[in-house]
Amino acid sequence: MEMILIVIYGVALLFIFCYSLIQIQLVYKYKKYQKLKLARASEDQNHDFFPTITVQLPIYNEKYVAERLIMTVASLDYPIDKFEIQVLDDSTDESHEICESTVHELRKKGIDIHYMHRTNRIGFKAGALAEGLTLAKGDLIAIFDADFLPKKDFLKRIVAHFKDDSIGMVQTKWEHINEHYSLLTRLQAFGLDAHFSVEQGGRNAGGHFMNFNGTAGIWRKTAIESAGGWQSDTLTEDLDLSYRAQLKGWKFLFLEEMGAPAELPAEMNALKNQQFRWNKGAAECTRKNLGKVLRAKKIPLGTKLNAIFHLMNSAVFICIVVLAILSIPILSIKEHYPEYSLLFKIATFFLVTLPILAIFYWTSLRQSCKNWSTTFFDFIKLFPAFLSVSMGLSLHNAVAVLEGYIGKKSPFIRTPKFNLTDDQSKKWSSNIYLTRKMSPLIWLELIFALYFLGGILLGFHYHDFGLMPFHLMLFIGFAYVASFSFLHTFKSAK
Repeated sequence: MEMILIVIYGVALLFIFCYSLIQIQLVYKYKKYQKLKLARASEDQNHDFFPTITVQLPIYNEKYVAERLIMTVASLDYPIDKFEIQVLDDSTDESHEICESTVHELRKKGIDIHYMHRTNRIGFKAGALAEGLTLAKGDLIAIFDADFLPKKDFLKRIVAHFKDDSIGMVQTKWEHINEHYSLLTRLQAFGLDAHFSVEQGGRNAGGHFMNFNGTAGIWRKTAIESAGGWQSDTLTEDLDLSYRAQLKGWKFLFLEEMGAPAELPAEMNALKNQQFRWNKGAAECTRKNLGKVLRAKKIPLGTKLNAIFHLMNSAVFICIVVLAILSIPILSIKEHYPEYSLLFKIATFFLVTLPILAIFYWTSLRQSCKNWSTTFFDFIKLFPAFLSVSMGLSLHNAVAVLEGYIGKKSPFIRTPKFNLTDDQSKKWSSNIYLTRKMSPLIWLELIFALYFLGGILLGFHYHDFGLMPFHLMLFIGFAYVASFSFLHTFKSAK
């Protein structure tokens, strides 16, 4: 039994180590991306290339931000005769009236804007986008979720890249309008910034498959159609379409220099809903697309390897849960079975995973902050906190990933928007879209926190402090996630 536990522990450790190796090669390729970005910056941004573009705004019960979104998009700087807006509204509440009224007022001002209201929500967001696409006039399709605030020159700065007929999609970087609202939003920004710099930039520079992030990007209409259109059999229709389009030979482009501000979830259970959808959807896309990528004959081995860890990156949460649960039995085995000491010494090599991940996130933070000392002190505070909270979310996310792998279906639950900025005086507790029902998983997260507190005490008992930092982060992470899940549920129920 002891050897079985050690083998399972070792397999989980090996997957995380391999994942970290993929991340560090993306850091290397991100350096190449930086040179490409500088080359683009030196190009003349003035052009006379203005293809017809349709902006799609998928909306479902967004009464706090719907009008702001529509008005912001209507004010984008683009030739009016080449510019169409589709408000794809599936709302079942007063958002319906807000959207329809706003569209009516803009049409009177000469804006080519159309209101489409579905009452069935078939296919959820993918279904709305697909239905709108059948009526879209544009050769290009821009998409913005309800909480985004694209800058006035967004369209003009991006469409020039479609002069290259091989480009099927251009994705921009997400920025954050409420990054400093709380520790929770700050940690989300820390993680997302790494994705929207090192990961997307590195994959793009390396010629590997990258993904449309569901919003703040522009598609070529023919790329969507040739790839089979929007499909709703996964919870991440954006990742699914991205892989199908790139398998068809379309090239993608990531623009770190062009940002689109948006809102981060400030409430723990809203964040959990978002994380569940993203991680389960990625697992569903793995089932659907990974085999196609591996069987494709014209795709280089390096791109296939990157695709494995791109599609399966959410499996890291399963590995974290396995490592976490087994770490305490492993501590006991290490104490009572000295014949396995060589295996444990070999396992210490995998501690290199931590500095590799540190380099990955440092590279991202350093890029966004030019002052070295400020970056250093921010990193010292944010990196351990980010790891702890990520570990605290691992159980919730691992359940989502397992459901995705076994094919268990669930509805598309959108993340509620709060219309928040960095102004901490603005409160979210009165938001009518918040979950008032407490998940049973919260109790298990609390039990996990106590379990890892026991691991800390056991380490003191054995005078073995090798796993102490791991158990400490697990305890803090699960305690933080569980306590704020409780607190935010009660706060929103008032």
